[in-house]
Amino acid sequence: MELRNPFTDHPRALGMSWAGHAVGAVAISARMIGAGAACLVHALCPALFTDTAGKTVVSLSEHMARRKAEAGGEWPDYEI
Repeated sequence: MELRNPFTDHPRALGMSWAGHAVGAVAISARMIGAGAACLVHALCPALFTDTAGKTVVSLSEHMARRKAEAGGEWPDYEI
């Protein structure tokens, strides 16, 4: 019976180390949190951050599509 390691199985499936995956996930989460905060400010004052969230979503989508294309072979439909 093979034991699964919840800390390394997913990063290895993406061809990454645990640390490399962690750094990438933190960077993506920081961008998402920033975009979410901009949305909250925008909700209160619609003149501010009018395109921040949309640009962030597009940028992250392009980033993930690029990684998938560069990896070749099998790549999950998700990155994080």
